[in-house]
Amino acid sequence: MTGEADAGFEDLLAFLQQSRGFDFGGYKRASLMRRVGRRLQMLGIGSFEEYKDYLEVHQAEFTLLFNTILINVTSFFRDPEAWDYLARQVVPGMLERKPAGSPVRVWSAGCAAGQEAYTIAIMLAEILGWEGFRERVKIYATDVDEDALAQGRQASYSAKEVEMLAPERLERYFDLVNGRYVFRSDLRRTVIFGRNDVMEDAPISRLDLLVCRNTLMYFNAETQARILGRFHFALNGDGKGNGTLFLGRAEMLLTHGRLFVPLELKHRVFAKVVPPSRRALVPLAADNGAVSENPRLRDLAFEDSPVPRIVVDANGVLAIANARARVLFSINPKDLGRPLKDLEISYRPVELRALIEQAHTERRTVTLTSVERRFPGGEVQFLDVVVAPLLEDGQKPIGAAVSFIDVTRAVRLQDEVRRAQEEVQTANEELQSSNEELQTTNEELQSSNEELETTNEELQSTNEELETMNEELQSTNEELQTVNEELRTRSEELNHLNGFFSSVLASLSTGAVVVNRNLDVLMWNHRAEDMWGLRADEVQGKGLLNLDIGLPVAELRNVIRPCLAGEADRQEVLLDAVNRRGKKIRCHVTCTPLIAGSKKREGVILMMEEEKA
Repeated sequence: MTGEADAGFEDLLAFLQQSRGFDFGGYKRASLMRRVGRRLQMLGIGSFEEYKDYLEVHQAEFTLLFNTILINVTSFFRDPEAWDYLARQVVPGMLERKPAGSPVRVWSAGCAAGQEAYTIAIMLAEILGWEGFRERVKIYATDVDEDALAQGRQASYSAKEVEMLAPERLERYFDLVNGRYVFRSDLRRTVIFGRNDVMEDAPISRLDLLVCRNTLMYFNAETQARILGRFHFALNGDGKGNGTLFLGRAEMLLTHGRLFVPLELKHRVFAKVVPPSRRALVPLAADNGAVSENPRLRDLAFEDSPVPRIVVDANGVLAIANARARVLFSINPKDLGRPLKDLEISYRPVELRALIEQAHTERRTVTLTSVERRFPGGEVQFLDVVVAPLLEDGQKPIGAAVSFIDVTRAVRLQDEVRRAQEEVQTANEELQSSNEELQTTNEELQSSNEELETTNEELQSTNEELETMNEELQSTNEELQTVNEELRTRSEELNHLNGFFSSVLASLSTGAVVVNRNLDVLMWNHRAEDMWGLRADEVQGKGLLNLDIGLPVAELRNVIRPCLAGEADRQEVLLDAVNRRGKKIRCHVTCTPLIAGSKKREGVILMMEEEKA
């Protein structure tokens, strides 16, 4: 039964990676299975196969599952003694060794909801001062949980979440907004949140401090080694603390002495180990000395050397290959004198031409370690490839010597040692993990109780708000009905007035034109149509003075202006005109103001009548 459960669990992990891109292969199986089993128990599902089918149907379950696996339990200044040691003993020395004013780069890996990142900000602000902190510090806070990152970006925390902070720090670094504590915005800009999977994504580089607390404990030994290798690359380092790794109390690093050494093991503070630079190999061709006086001795030493070596001249031609090199890489005597680019050894097991060019350009020995070489039968060999430039008079490159050092046995021994160390470490890790998980479970239970209380209060408040909204909506609907009734009544009145006004104008025997203050035509009766040959719909909204009719409309300006300005209540003028039939007439135009209900002059009414002879 256990074997079936394990197979079903592995199938579930493969499904999660394929469907959602989350690879949990590096997590400890026992811990991971226990957390997934918790979801099965909550849902009443009996097997991992059934749970996989459940996930395919219920997409929202993915979020709940990942929240269960990726537990975000943290607080401000968690383990205060460790933070105090870091602030007093490590960071000041680290800052002293940096050039004045140079940037300070910090990475909080697995930052959860951001408390750890803001703890770093508070610590550095107290050491550098606010001005120095804002000018020099960049804090990169990363996690794989998007919900936690969103909370961290808001920088808003409840009173329960900030209870670890001293009152003076709380007052100095937080603003109280709507009952929540928000980190100061001017200092918040130095903290950059982003998604980063420490197992897969590229690390942030050139770091002075890397904080990753109680995150490695969720991974197995092999994955931890890979992550620590990335951390080692990401950190600056001089072996004295300039490149500090700060872990949680559940993590030890006892088996990674080649990467980090403890500064204070009790508080899990480690310094990056800077590997010593390799000594450059002595070129094969010496420019003077006893060896150069005995060419035969030199040639025999080169030919019988147990280390495969070849020599390539400055033109890229294979000049020499000793016996071991000819056997190892199947080099034929006829290949000597041929361009290196035409031979298989130029690109297998590694691209040699680029290494040779780098050695010539930089005038130093270039080493590529643990290069993998596979044979057709499946056997694997590991080689250290060392390319040493051959310089004439110490300046002009005349070629390069390439040595292939077989390190297969050393690599295999390292793997065996690593596996043995992992087995020893696993027992300690499981115990540490159990302690941490017990503490985490207690914190989760407490957090769940608080969330339930908050949820109940929020639901009650929501119900009250909904009742109030319903009452407001009912009142609004009644108001809208009243407004609609008023609008309908007024529309009927307006239609009645428009009909009445149109009937009056249509009944007039004289041409009637109504214009607004901009002299745009508002109304144009039938008599005006008959006189000037333009229909009402052709002149509606157009400027009267721009109309091309037989009446000299430009001369009406002096009649209309006094009526609009209130200087006169009636103006008359007699104009020579031509009606629509082409007959010359004398047109008598009377102008009176159009007065609205507010006694304001909104335009004029022009009455046009042909004067009888």
